[in-house]
Amino acid sequence: MPKVAMYNINGDKVGDIELSEKVFGATVRGDVMHEVVVNYLANQRQGTQSTKTRSEVRGGGIKPWRQKGTGRARQGSIRAAQWVGGGIALGPKPRDYGYAVNKKVRRLALVSALSSKVEDNDLIVLDAMSFDSIKTKQVAEVLKNLGVTEKALFVLPENDKNIVMSARNIEGVDTTFVGAINTYEVLNHTKCIILKDAAEKLEEVYA
Repeated sequence: MPKVAMYNINGDKVGDIELSEKVFGATVRGDVMHEVVVNYLANQRQGTQSTKTRSEVRGGGIKPWRQKGTGRARQGSIRAAQWVGGGIALGPKPRDYGYAVNKKVRRLALVSALSSKVEDNDLIVLDAMSFDSIKTKQVAEVLKNLGVTEKALFVLPENDKNIVMSARNIEGVDTTFVGAINTYEVLNHTKCIILKDAAEKLEEVYA
């Protein structure tokens, strides 16, 4: 079982914690993580881009010149694709880029992402963290005490408004909770700061 140092919000080591082998010490599957990250990004696409075809642009109701005898190429409308101001041929239309990935694959990818953070010594366990009010300075102080200067993700046991609102104005710092954590968020941040209660909940769900 992987053993990780546990700290308090002052940056002091308060002991070691043994994490589940199945969640934080699993074999890292880069191929599975890649598959799930591509799926996540595809599902985030709005797919609202749209261009007008020649039937949708304004004008062009009359043939610009007669078919024969002018010496010019035959034309049927000034709104055909080859004309300036004409319609777009084969341009993008609104579509849904989303697709599904098996639940077991998503779980395996998340376990691999968490295990990779342990392997790279980028997982920090906090014994507890709670704020009485919303202040960005409080989260900044915690990061300073822990020596974290890179992009960081706080993993909470549940959605805590005070922590979420306090962290959201710090560039490169995001928060999530056990019920919403995903592979992309874990991999997109250099450091993963997870509360002890959150780690235990993840072990309950994924082990």
